[in-house]
Amino acid sequence: MDQAQQLRNVIKKQNQKPVRDSARVITVTSGKGGVGKSNVAVNLAIQFRKMGKKVLIFDADFGLANVEIMFGVRPKYNLSDIIYHDREIDEIITEGPLEIGFVSGGSGILGLNNLSKDQIVYLIHCMDSLCAMTDILIVDTGAGISDSVLEFVAASPETLMITTPDPSSLTDSYSLLKALYHNEEYHIHRNCVHVISNRVSSQAEGQAVFDKLNSVVKQFLEGDIHYLGMIPQDNAVEKSVRQQKPVSICYPSAKSSEAFLRLAESLLYGQNDTAYAKWGITKLINKLVNR
Repeated sequence: MDQAQQLRNVIKKQNQKPVRDSARVITVTSGKGGVGKSNVAVNLAIQFRKMGKKVLIFDADFGLANVEIMFGVRPKYNLSDIIYHDREIDEIITEGPLEIGFVSGGSGILGLNNLSKDQIVYLIHCMDSLCAMTDILIVDTGAGISDSVLEFVAASPETLMITTPDPSSLTDSYSLLKALYHNEEYHIHRNCVHVISNRVSSQAEGQAVFDKLNSVVKQFLEGDIHYLGMIPQDNAVEKSVRQQKPVSICYPSAKSSEAFLRLAESLLYGQNDTAYAKWGITKLINKLVNR
């Protein structure tokens, strides 16, 4: 029996387990690297935790391990141990600051960037056991339009797309959206994409960045994306990265930290806390498995 068939059998067996209450799933992605995607994932997790929520981060940016670097914590296990060493998902959860748990994507591990579709589905299915452990699961994907990124985003009820004023960032964000719209598992009426404008000089520039992206999405994709808000350019972010501590912990009064708080509040208490919040891990798994 080949590995793909073994994975399919495991998925089929685990999918017969009773459905549990779902945590809220929020996937963070970007069209290109270097736009602050993982920084957003980590700092939103901290703000959610400060608001009393249990939070886990699933680092699906295979091979780069940005989350552990930002937390300054070295995990004993990572995602490769699930695929290659038969570890269970709860064995590879590492505790970060403020008791935020995270699953490391690993660093420099050969093969994780070229997982088969069955392996990707199996990894996502493993998140079923996280339902009882957390209120919010943040999935930090890789950047770009690789199969692993598209699998996670297409299966997620809520996606935060991070972009910047850089023209190449906007172009790559559009390319990611175009790839999603051509993915038969992605449905614009069931998958909500929120855009966050990062490293902008003002509220006006943040809105302008979104408007540029939104105009081409409407014109050429006939799609529907939503503006969540902005994160200003802030030297405190760069300082915190060098210290391997999130800015929301190092400099809680920094303008970027306050922006992360507003974004978290909008996700928890704003109009975004609707049907998407109720469509959590279980439906994400079922959507991937029942194809």
